Amino acid sequence: MNAERVVRRGVLAIAFAGWLAGGAYAQSPDPSSQQQDIKDDKKDTRSDKKDLAKDRADRNADQRDINKDKRDLAADRKDRNQDQRDINHDRRDLNKDRADRNKDQRDINKDKSQLASDVKKYGGSSSQAQADRKDLHADRVDRNKDQKDINHDRKDLNKDRADRNADQRDINKDKRDLHADRKDRNQDQKDIHKDKKDLHKDRKDLRHDKRGH
Repeated sequence: MNAERVVRRGVLAIAFAGWLAGGAYAQSPDPSSQQQDIKDDKKDTRSDKKDLAKDRADRNADQRDINKDKRDLAADRKDRNQDQRDINHDRRDLNKDRADRNKDQRDINKDKSQLASDVKKYGGSSSQAQADRKDLHADRVDRNKDQKDINHDRKDLNKDRADRNADQRDINKDKRDLHADRKDRNQDQKDIHKDKKDLHKDRKDLRHDKRGH
């Protein structure tokens, strides 16, 4: 009876040991599968590093573009403001020359009246009539000079307005470029953050696979 118990216990112990060994074998990782996982993790890590480096390069290039856009914008604003000052100066010159021209025209009209009066009173060859003709001629010369100045001021004003408008268009373009470059820079920064997360995750997976659990 005792011998039968001993045999039965031995058989049960062997069976239990076999069951444990089988379970342990089933739970142990396949070496070839583990090596493939490590290889894939290394590949993902290298790819993440490349993506991170590329996105950093893009971000830095965008930042340089932003800095250039800011300089261009500042320069165009300076030009626009100078053109506006020129326009204001041209307007003052134009207004002054118009006032001078109008005054000369009044003088001409006055000289004509005076000449007609002196011719009637003293005769066409009188000294008074000759003096009136001289004044009339001088006022006409001044009036014509003022008119030339007015024409010149108008050209300057039109040119400065064209320059000012061109500078304003450049400013508007610079603003659009700056906005677009900032948008690209911000997107690249988001990509960098994502790349860092991916790299951190893949490195964690690699360490996990190397430990084999």
